[in-house]
Amino acid sequence: MNAYTTVLLYAGWILVLALFYALPRVPQALLGQKRIDSWERGKESTDPMFLQRAKSAHLNCLENFPVFAAVVAIAGLMGQVEAISAVAVFVLYARIAQSVSHILGTSFILVMLRATFFLLQVFITLYMVYLLL
Repeated sequence: MNAYTTVLLYAGWILVLALFYALPRVPQALLGQKRIDSWERGKESTDPMFLQRAKSAHLNCLENFPVFAAVVAIAGLMGQVEAISAVAVFVLYARIAQSVSHILGTSFILVMLRATFFLLQVFITLYMVYLLL
């Protein structure tokens, strides 16, 4: 898998996470169980914690995606995408693992796993930058 495919799959993961927490809301609104405007925009969330964590995992992906995508794009502009393709996929793997551990809960071990997977992404992305210099 090359770095471009990894960016595409990362974007796909972001969309899957968005659907994961958004889709359960549709039947609630259509069946009148919740008002269509009942979701938090400046209000306290009434979603189960599981869905709140899924939303947080989604937003966390959005925060980190631009840096990763920029490094891959710059590698492409430099004609060096193959230099980073072998390691770029590990950013995606760590991102998915971080998201899953985020959704599963907030126990000490899950928070530590989440932090570990985040740091892996940072260090791998920094290594990609190093490879391009």
